Amino acid sequence: MRRIGSALALTGMLALQPATAASSPSPDEFALYAEPLLADAYPADAPGAAVLVMRGDEVLYRDARGMADLAAGVPLEPDDRFRIASVTKQFSAAGLLTLVDAGKVSLDDPLSKYLPTYPGGARIMIEQLLNHTSGIKDFYDTRKDPSDFAPGEGWRYSNSGYHLVGGVIEAASGQRWYRYLDQTLFKPLGMNDTGYGGDGAVAARRVRGYTTDHGAPAPPRVSSVTQANQDPAAGALVSTVDDLARWNRALHEGKVLEPATYTRMITPVGQAKAHDYGYGIGTSTLRGAPALQHSGRIAGFTSYLLYVPGADITVAVLLNNETPPPAHAPHMVARRLAAAALGDPYPPVEPVEVDLSVLKQYEGVYRADGDAARTLRVVDGVLTAKHARGRRFDLSAITDDIFVYTEGLSRLQVLRDESGRVTAMRFWSDGEGEGVVAPLTDLAVPIDIRLPRDALGRLIGRYWATALLIGAALAMFYATKRWRRRKRLAASTL
Repeated sequence: MRRIGSALALTGMLALQPATAASSPSPDEFALYAEPLLADAYPADAPGAAVLVMRGDEVLYRDARGMADLAAGVPLEPDDRFRIASVTKQFSAAGLLTLVDAGKVSLDDPLSKYLPTYPGGARIMIEQLLNHTSGIKDFYDTRKDPSDFAPGEGWRYSNSGYHLVGGVIEAASGQRWYRYLDQTLFKPLGMNDTGYGGDGAVAARRVRGYTTDHGAPAPPRVSSVTQANQDPAAGALVSTVDDLARWNRALHEGKVLEPATYTRMITPVGQAKAHDYGYGIGTSTLRGAPALQHSGRIAGFTSYLLYVPGADITVAVLLNNETPPPAHAPHMVARRLAAAALGDPYPPVEPVEVDLSVLKQYEGVYRADGDAARTLRVVDGVLTAKHARGRRFDLSAITDDIFVYTEGLSRLQVLRDESGRVTAMRFWSDGEGEGVVAPLTDLAVPIDIRLPRDALGRLIGRYWATALLIGAALAMFYATKRWRRRKRLAASTL
């Protein structure tokens, strides 16, 4: 309890200070914050995480929590290998960009120059593969549309597009994409624990992956789509937190790409600008400071790699759990650790009670321009928020009109006009920036009815029975109608 109390005291102390190098914690001070956070997130007897936090060349924190192999009772170590999933994309993007620097590829080249048999490749530019504006349908998407939009006219995250990035690397270099990355990036940078997950020698040194979405840890489920796409340049690499830190320092300190090429990599343009996405790297802010990051999720594993340029802070968090609770997901833990490393940690939440009658005033659908609707609804006495494309989250009040997500860093404020009528909300994603104002557009709250699986099964059976009865009745009706018509025709010919 003394350690946790010290950590909270440190959080309060740092929260009152500006984020300067002078106020940034020492490694010993930082450990007082990090250890209870990670102990709470990753129990010792469950799948866990390897974590590394660096400030320049200084290691602020390096540790692992949880189990590498539950059946064998092997604990995780900080130097263990994990699948890094979509964090792979920035390596594939950088590999292709080294070919741009070498004059072998142009970002304005059509895809057909390198993959001439790809349908519609003449209309797709290389840059559009890198920033997800090609319109190529993701191979995980089950919709029947052959594409999402015309090239350059929209933005949609596409693993398929990065599968083709690997194809372009192979066509331009004459090597398999992962061998080219190994030769051009990994070996020169001393990333000796990073490699292609399809290589048996690499896979043999990787920790076991798990899923916990049904409670007890279990081997991950692998669908036919996932099985068929285990080796693309979209997410097939295996690495360690140490190698990811080496990579961050090399890439962001100018040791991989020419300055102009690197600038293009981290600068969202066109349709990707609204989605803060460069080439395999997303842009954001962290406690007001610019940040660069990418997350990843694949069967058995989740990952997050973050870099704060001005403060030169790297945070790498690798989990051997595909389905951690939202509050313990890699990006949540990484952002909390990075904020503390800046000397400006997210303040602890101190909930307050809000009368139920007040909470009911906030119910409704709020919609901002260019953003999907968010619905506020009181469920079992708790105000909840649901994004149109997501699940419902509980909110915790910190004032009468300001709420934080209990499983995240986002927050919102309900806004009223001069008469006291609720008119809008302001939403801060991850608690960052100026927030987005979303007007209240509909007081009617959609009813979210969720039935147990066994109840759904019973309903399905009844609907089938009802359908059969209705079908039989309709068949009898039309058969009788046809018989009567034939009878009338026969009578008219006599």
